[in-house]
Amino acid sequence: MSAAVAMDEPVAVDRTFLLGQPLPNLSATGSKDDRGTILVVAGSREVPGAALLAATAALRVGAGKLQIATVRSMSLAMAIVMPEARVISLRETGEGEIDPAELERLVEDAAKADAVLLGPGMVEETGSRSLALGLIERIRAPMVLDAAAITSLASDAERLRRAPGRLVLTPHAGEMAAFLGQAREAVEADPAQAGLEAARRTGAVVAMKGDSTFVCEHGEAPWLCEGGGVGMATSGSGDVLSGVVAGLLARGAAPRLATQWGVFLHAEAGRRLARRIGTVGFLARELLDELPLALEDHRP
Repeated sequence: MSAAVAMDEPVAVDRTFLLGQPLPNLSATGSKDDRGTILVVAGSREVPGAALLAATAALRVGAGKLQIATVRSMSLAMAIVMPEARVISLRETGEGEIDPAELERLVEDAAKADAVLLGPGMVEETGSRSLALGLIERIRAPMVLDAAAITSLASDAERLRRAPGRLVLTPHAGEMAAFLGQAREAVEADPAQAGLEAARRTGAVVAMKGDSTFVCEHGEAPWLCEGGGVGMATSGSGDVLSGVVAGLLARGAAPRLATQWGVFLHAEAGRRLARRIGTVGFLARELLDELPLALEDHRP
């Protein structure tokens, strides 16, 4: 890591904070178009469910129209289990990842979206990097990057800075360590510092996930959202978070606001499940049903 980023005391992201930072209003007479279109580019042959979790989360927090772009071998099943979505079937590599040659098609669809999410369930880095940079440089919609769409860009921070005010990164400690070229233990020892350094390098809003999540933006004190409990450390939980943030972006929230609300709603869904089911053992898919209730309970 380069020279340490000066850090002020974190600001708590809680109910009181969010009541002073409301989401954009939704018109009672508005259409689904008014609530925004989201494009979720996600999934692979081995991890198809990540796209489903993220896409459902986006709808659960109020996004109006959903498009899912995923590998061809999974697209029919996706269309059946997610009838609310337009499913875009993409060619795939021999490893079962989205073929980066599909960039032109994705640019065309992304140009019509109000927000784009790229990365959940994507593992291979070469193709992920090509898709991420191509979309970042050719569309103007805000984007959330997750999983391989983050780790593949470790040497491209300067190119990310050319998209100021449009990017959100949602890494866990392992992904952040790969992005910064640090040991995972160093990131876990000081997650706020790692998040601020990534924000400085990229100009993005960074949700540094962990037991609690730090929302970081260069030049600002970090914001801290207490976690939803140990049960949140489960497969698919991060995919849900990325979908929540992207759904709020589609609704018109700015990247920082969408991330602050997103990490809070995600954690609140976990707290609700811990009370209803138990401290551990609930599933990431069960977070989805709690999101609308958490959102409703924290409206101004």
